[in-house]
Amino acid sequence: MPIRPLPAARLAALFLAASFATLSFAQPLQPPEVAAKSYLVLDLTTNQTLAERNADASADPASLTKLMTAYVVFQALRDKKLTLDQELPVSIRAWAERKGGGSLMFIDTTMHPKVDELLRGVIVQSGNDASVALAEAVGGTVEGFVAMMNRQAQAWGLKNTAFKNVAGLTEPGHKSTARDMATVATHIIRDFPEYFPYYSVKEYRYNNISQPNRNLLLRRDPTVDGMKTGFTDAAGYCLLATAQREFPNLGTAGGAGKRRILTVVLNTTSMEARANESQKLLNWGFQAFDTVRLFDDGKPIVTTPVWKGKEREVKLAAAGAVFVSVPKGEGGKLQTKVERTDPLVAPLTKGQRVGTIKVATAAGTPVIEVPLVVMEGVEQAGLFGRAWDAIRLWIK
Repeated sequence: MPIRPLPAARLAALFLAASFATLSFAQPLQPPEVAAKSYLVLDLTTNQTLAERNADASADPASLTKLMTAYVVFQALRDKKLTLDQELPVSIRAWAERKGGGSLMFIDTTMHPKVDELLRGVIVQSGNDASVALAEAVGGTVEGFVAMMNRQAQAWGLKNTAFKNVAGLTEPGHKSTARDMATVATHIIRDFPEYFPYYSVKEYRYNNISQPNRNLLLRRDPTVDGMKTGFTDAAGYCLLATAQREFPNLGTAGGAGKRRILTVVLNTTSMEARANESQKLLNWGFQAFDTVRLFDDGKPIVTTPVWKGKEREVKLAAAGAVFVSVPKGEGGKLQTKVERTDPLVAPLTKGQRVGTIKVATAAGTPVIEVPLVVMEGVEQAGLFGRAWDAIRLWIK
């Protein structure tokens, strides 16, 4: 079964130049009751956290760990250290994972599975043995690969995450949080869209053994296209799920576009519970909020004077298309305010940040802040021009 990359146009709206923001309103929308120790609802179209509970509480991530395992393998594929068709040996250590009682792909030392097959074993079947085989191929040893996982977590600033193994087995010091796991998943979607479709595969057969993806929502909700389940006695039943649905006014010229929401639930009581609670949060995120296109990519927001430059004016814009999610019915009431550095003095470079666009509700409650940047660079004027503008600025 070939993996089909997501069209670039569908991914373009997922990630903004704006920083991650927590949605804030005078009267916050109340999410549904959720039977999970920790949860998070993240709108990836706007990079806004819509709801959370104990999202930074330390937790056993179980097989959600394999999100980072896969990410490091995707990096190796990008860097040409592996190919999908490359066959890998199965070590005694990988084979011995079957003694641990966890999920397996059921590989043994007589086999030479391809990287593509092992990735399906990790992502669809949640195979601990496949995780070890890939880790040894990329990191030389499992320990070397775990060090790579931790370095990546540190590079992203995940201060509440530490990995001790590649499969998610319970081990002292092996920990993460709902928010950190959402960050790892977001990077997979953003950095490796060509591999993201692995997470929507509903069933995989290897060595004459068929195993279903344990993400029950893949069969129940056609808009769900990932991502990963986890279970240990210490972690309970966990699920990181993501769905993409059509939404009006998100496409170009006001047409429909795709809106993506990601949810994390940790420590629920059963497979059914983690699926039901995730579905509840996904539906709430899509139904309770409107996503509004505030500014188009490449469209000027304001034109302002430039001093000591060859051009007298410069156009300023957001660093990319800007979307914001607000409670239903509040989209038409938003206020935007431009704050910029004044005076603007040449030289100015394209993309240089010179201010901020602040978005607030009608009541003045902040919603999101977006960088305001120069659309086209402006060179310095000649000596006479600079001297004349210096006089004008002094008088002003």
